Amino acid sequence: MHKRSTFWAQTCFASTVLMLLSLFAFSQGKQVSGKVTDAETKTPIPGVSVQVKNTSTGTISKPDGTFSLTAPENAVLVFSFIGYDSKEVPANAASNVVLKPSVKSLQDVVVIGYGTQKRNEVTTSVATVKAESFNQGGARSPMDLVQGKVAGLTVTRTSGNNPNSSASIQIRGITSMTGDMEPLIVIDGIPGGNLDLLQQDDIASFDVLKDGAAAAIYGTRGNNGVILITTKKGKAGEPLFTYSTYVQREAVAKKPGILSAADYVKIAGENNNQGANVDMYNMLLDKNNLSHYHNFAASGGTANTNYRASIYYNDANGIAIQNGRQQYGGRININQTGLQGKLSLQLNLATNFNKANMNGGRDGDFEQAVQRNPTAPVTDANGKYIETNGFNNYNPLARLLQEQNWRDQKTSSGDLRLTLEPINDLKISAFGAIVSDEWNDREYRSKASLSSVRDYQGGGYARKANRSEKNRTFETTVDYTKKISDHTFNIMGGYSYQYSTWETYDMSNNGFLTDAFEDWRIDAGNALNDPKLPRPSMNSRKEDNILIAFFGRLNYNYQQKYMFQAILRHEGSSRFGANYKWGNFPSVSAGWVISKESFMEDINVINHLKLRAGYGVTGNQGIPNYKSLITMSTGGAYLQNGKWIQTYGPEKNPNPDLRWERKKEFNIGLDWSILNNRLGGSIDVYKRRTEDLLFDYSAPLPSLVLDRIYTNVGTLSNNGVEIVLNTVPVKIKDFSWNSDVTFTFQKNRVISFSNDVYKATQQFYGDLPSPGNLGMAIRVVEGGPLGTFYGYRFAGFTQNQADPRDNGKWLFYKKDGSVVGTDQINEDDKTVIGTGIPKYLASWSNTFRYKNWDLSVFFRGKFGFKILNLQEMYFGSKKWSPNNMLNYVLGRDAQLNDAPAYSDYYLEKGDFVKLDNITLGYNFHLKTKYIKNLRLYATGRNIATITGYSGLDPELQDTALDSGIDNRGFYPRTRSYTIGLNIGF
Repeated sequence: MHKRSTFWAQTCFASTVLMLLSLFAFSQGKQVSGKVTDAETKTPIPGVSVQVKNTSTGTISKPDGTFSLTAPENAVLVFSFIGYDSKEVPANAASNVVLKPSVKSLQDVVVIGYGTQKRNEVTTSVATVKAESFNQGGARSPMDLVQGKVAGLTVTRTSGNNPNSSASIQIRGITSMTGDMEPLIVIDGIPGGNLDLLQQDDIASFDVLKDGAAAAIYGTRGNNGVILITTKKGKAGEPLFTYSTYVQREAVAKKPGILSAADYVKIAGENNNQGANVDMYNMLLDKNNLSHYHNFAASGGTANTNYRASIYYNDANGIAIQNGRQQYGGRININQTGLQGKLSLQLNLATNFNKANMNGGRDGDFEQAVQRNPTAPVTDANGKYIETNGFNNYNPLARLLQEQNWRDQKTSSGDLRLTLEPINDLKISAFGAIVSDEWNDREYRSKASLSSVRDYQGGGYARKANRSEKNRTFETTVDYTKKISDHTFNIMGGYSYQYSTWETYDMSNNGFLTDAFEDWRIDAGNALNDPKLPRPSMNSRKEDNILIAFFGRLNYNYQQKYMFQAILRHEGSSRFGANYKWGNFPSVSAGWVISKESFMEDINVINHLKLRAGYGVTGNQGIPNYKSLITMSTGGAYLQNGKWIQTYGPEKNPNPDLRWERKKEFNIGLDWSILNNRLGGSIDVYKRRTEDLLFDYSAPLPSLVLDRIYTNVGTLSNNGVEIVLNTVPVKIKDFSWNSDVTFTFQKNRVISFSNDVYKATQQFYGDLPSPGNLGMAIRVVEGGPLGTFYGYRFAGFTQNQADPRDNGKWLFYKKDGSVVGTDQINEDDKTVIGTGIPKYLASWSNTFRYKNWDLSVFFRGKFGFKILNLQEMYFGSKKWSPNNMLNYVLGRDAQLNDAPAYSDYYLEKGDFVKLDNITLGYNFHLKTKYIKNLRLYATGRNIATITGYSGLDPELQDTALDSGIDNRGFYPRTRSYTIGLNIGF
């Protein structure tokens, strides 16, 4: 023990002496100063990190590119800056340092989940979109920024530009029948991040993990792909302030062809003429809508401590009256490095407060506006709103002005990451995050509203509802990189724990004798005491789930020529049965940089050529909680011994074998670049097979408690091709043109619905609305694709010269080819008549730059699908009278004299091309030291649509099992016009 103590004492003494000598050496150092410039433009580069190699001593270059620091005479300085190659220069030769723009700049750094990789080392299918390539203008959702930018990624605004609607997102088609169909969103490392916490000027990049080999690192949530969103972070440099703002107006892109009052009377008859001339659809529009957005950010700091903070306000007004969303909040990022550069801390805090008016913007209101008798006055002589007598009618303007529906929401997140590098190339990281989402809903229907008069004996109706969601995450990883000669190894292992909860509470009451209190005295409703009124309601619920995982990844690289990656995630979810709580999700992938082979040395036209191939298994645990357990629910109340007793009973069968859906995917890709990188791109071909599909099946009785069970049975396949083409057609002194194209081909097939125990031959989707019992529009069968329209084949209309009253009746083809009327057609005569899911997606992005001007023009389109036009099916029939109709009755449907019937008569080709975004900007170069940059721009979105579809807009829901149905709602699709300003101080 004495010898060991002596040894440690000697060691500590030696270390102290070395440290003192080091400090003495620095104290004896000399002042080094110089200037950093760009190798191509010869202009100074501010914010360059200048570090004394192997020390924490450093500084940052000033706005004029100059720097100054104290360094030993024999020191080496390391110069590094984003977008440039790092450079090491002896301190005594650092007076004039020139940095070259990096070919492998930040744009070539890819976020891959629990880490990053250089683009040339990636072996899987990963797409990256940086801020400079985002769609410009005002974005309702963060996903609008990358709509059409990534091959295989579908972003659809199914409710137009409604500020309270979200975008529908899908990667490489449908992979489930009952589980989640949208990709996992990861924001700054937080899985399941909330998009409400993101503003367009706070986002740095999107990285999309498309294939199974890339997404396997996220296990049971990777079936639908993963979208990794990175926000802007602080960086070393002088303090910088930026301010971004825009104002935006919207206009209806296309209005429905509603019959005028005069044309309506011709069709419906004078007996329905009430004397007025009203355009109710137009009355529901906020023609003076104006949205505006403001984002102010500050950043700066040193190489060891830096920050970025932003605050924002966004007032989004929809095209519909009583429809808007106001939000404000902020985001803070702090980065700290200490312990001689061995310990780093990254902190992110974000919050969003929003108030949404959800009263307007309903599809149903616009449907009522279209079908309302245009000769009916809106109010009578006393100012009372008039209701009409047509089928399922109400006065939509009255509803909007006599009812309220508000939501106050608060969303926040906080995450902290500590990373320790005890020795070179070994990093140990701990990450913790909490995301909270809470909202309060309030609804009130005044005494005068149709609902109150009809349902609550003239008393008002009030409802309150609260919901609170919390997501807690803790993850730790160990990352080690070792380079041995030409061999580079990287090993990463980690542990993840995520606990999620949600709880709700809502209550309602009715029979309010005054509107004075609205919903703020919900106890004042007479329904508490009057048994003749509908009963008040009160509900509450809470659910939770846990996800635990152990994961690892191995990367191998030989001479930047041959790459290999292997991933394994072992994950458990509380949502699944006792026999299948845990599962393994492996993947392997490899890359070969062919262009680095010796036989390619003389082929100067090829700059880069890499072959990739990967195979991965992912899962889908996106189902409701407790599906594997037998749970109890309330039944009716029964009178026993003079008392009302609440009853309870089983809600569903238990299933201890319930497990996640598994997707096996093979992807092969080719990345290429030629002609001095003026032309390049990638091609990916993939084949997916999703097994153990979850579905609800008939269950045997009496062995089980109930006659239905949720279990794993089916199999689904998805195949596709993705092509990306990046070109620089023109690049001269003052002018450049960049042009990018994406193309996607996709198809799917249901392999099976059944096994030896559970049988299902077909499934139906797309329930057609009343009137009439028209059934389902879409059928899915084993061996067939999803989204298949299934119905009758139109054969014409009856032509009866003897009795004109029989003219215009439906005729359909029977199975044997004969032509019959509706009274002789039956289910056996139905057949496949089209598909509602597009087979092809494409986009074309162009950016032109001339001196200080820039112009971007963006087209996108979808092809190879049909649309079921329900608007024509119902409102194009004279039988819809006395409701108003669309002008189809004066054109294509003029001879139709029959009730609505579903057939291929109402299927239209849905192909379209949109001029989706056009932006003109000007960058001012001001001769002032106070303003660093100033850009003014104007943007138009959804400017023009080329299509043969006769409805309002051919871009519909195409990421669901009922894709391709243009429902009867008429919420307007809009064109938006934006003027914006970006300024840096």
